[in-house]
Amino acid sequence: MKIARNIMKAIIFATLLVTVLESASLEARFQETAASYPKMASIDQYLIADRNAEIAMARSSAPPSISTGAEVMVLGRRGYEIAVKGKNGFVCLVERSWMSPFDFPEFWNPKMRGPICFNPAAVRSILPLTFKRTELVLAGLSKAQIIEGIKAFDAKELPPVEPGAMCYMMSTQGYLNDSAGHWVPHLMFYVPLTDPKSWGAGLPGSPVMLNPQFKGAPEPITEFMIPVATWSDGTAAPKGAQ
Repeated sequence: MKIARNIMKAIIFATLLVTVLESASLEARFQETAASYPKMASIDQYLIADRNAEIAMARSSAPPSISTGAEVMVLGRRGYEIAVKGKNGFVCLVERSWMSPFDFPEFWNPKMRGPICFNPAAVRSILPLTFKRTELVLAGLSKAQIIEGIKAFDAKELPPVEPGAMCYMMSTQGYLNDSAGHWVPHLMFYVPLTDPKSWGAGLPGSPVMLNPQFKGAPEPITEFMIPVATWSDGTAAPKGAQ
């Protein structure tokens, strides 16, 4: 019996040790990720050398019935530039990591690519935020300076959020962060600052999620995400995305 008790104690100790080591490993991996992107990389790492590839990636954010007639913009050294003129009022482009929450460990991850297509209402009232953040980032400002610059922009130049402002993020080509990859196809809806519960966001069984991008951010926006069943090319999304 004594031998059996000693064996059991050894098993319990080993189990606890493995659990502790796994927890330490997870924490170490998180810290390693955070430490991997402590500051902005060189601008070349955020640019896409093949302009046509960036255009195609931007268009992949929405179904062809929308993106074919959309204006397409690509990132240059001084900000976004029009690459293809549009005719339906939509604008497609590829966002970079600095559109993430300011406390996100991958805020400066140069691998991140977020194909997105704004509808006309969002083009007028939401897209200016992407332009402003990008302008401040490319000016070489710190996060604190970027936040102050956005606050000043909000107070004087940012138009109010238009009713119906939304966008498409349905691309299989995106890379939203090191953990999620291209995640799942989804739509995003923008409203002025509001209680997420008014949309049922995050409640059990609700398909509506609150996008943390603007949570605690200087932009006066609340953004909701709703996963959809297919990618922009019509192929099925991962199980559980609906």
